[in-house]
Amino acid sequence: MLIITNLPQHLLPLFKLSSSLSIFFLYFFYTFLLFTTTPNNHLVKAHTFIYAGCSQDKYEPNSPFVSSLNSLLSSIVISSSQTLYNSYALGNDSAAPQESTIYGLYQCNGDLQLKDCSTCVASAVGQMNIVCPYNFGAILQLDDCYVRYEHEDFLGKSDTSLRYNKCSKNQLRGDSEFVRHRDQVLADLMQGGGGVAGFKVSSSGSIEGFAQCLGDLSPEDCSACVSEAVMKLKDMCGAAAAADVFLGQCYARYWASGYSHSSDPSNDDVAGKTVAIVVGVLAGVAVFIVLLSVCCKSPG
Repeated sequence: MLIITNLPQHLLPLFKLSSSLSIFFLYFFYTFLLFTTTPNNHLVKAHTFIYAGCSQDKYEPNSPFVSSLNSLLSSIVISSSQTLYNSYALGNDSAAPQESTIYGLYQCNGDLQLKDCSTCVASAVGQMNIVCPYNFGAILQLDDCYVRYEHEDFLGKSDTSLRYNKCSKNQLRGDSEFVRHRDQVLADLMQGGGGVAGFKVSSSGSIEGFAQCLGDLSPEDCSACVSEAVMKLKDMCGAAAAADVFLGQCYARYWASGYSHSSDPSNDDVAGKTVAIVVGVLAGVAVFIVLLSVCCKSPG
């Protein structure tokens, strides 16, 4: 079972160092290079944190699971520069220790270029290693990508449980044009995730929206999942000017043109900033440890 969190107080345990310092270095420096500059030396905006979840069960630092996890995360980062979706099953053969088994996947929004997908996934992986240290399972959703791994096989299994939702504080109940166009967008999204990796975009009047399913869902299952997400959007958010619902295998989002959740500051935004601060703090600590280690090994 994964415990989903998006509130700052739940991020306090992040100050524990991960079991794999070398993997952390790899992802930190990779994402640092990707985030800081583009070919034109322009600052790249970090991908927005949405939610994270960690399993209750934890592994020991010397467990066979560590090697499998490191292999999985490395494969995910490399693959994200080549395709928007991939899934993995490692250590599940009869010769491998039972504790080394791991299943994982990642997915980027269907409208992303591969270089942006790679940037987002590298950031997510680097944060997972800090948000869920020693956990047998973890999920991390950023605005443009999603990464998940677990000790138990979850691939291809139906999951429409609610993971996260956000409704704007601005309600437009008396605006019949807004409601009509919003409903047209949501109805279009429910027709099924077309395009790349189950990704579908729709617009009507001043309303825009998109939905996406995980890459292992059939078109029929994708349509059913998005329909469930849309129903939850309406039930939970009413006539909100913008709304997001993330389920286990899909999500649906819409917003009025010119409106964004950024105009509704919330704990979620604070949580994302907290994660970024923690990553920076741990990076500094890690660099200090390595420099100290090198100095201690230097011949007197």
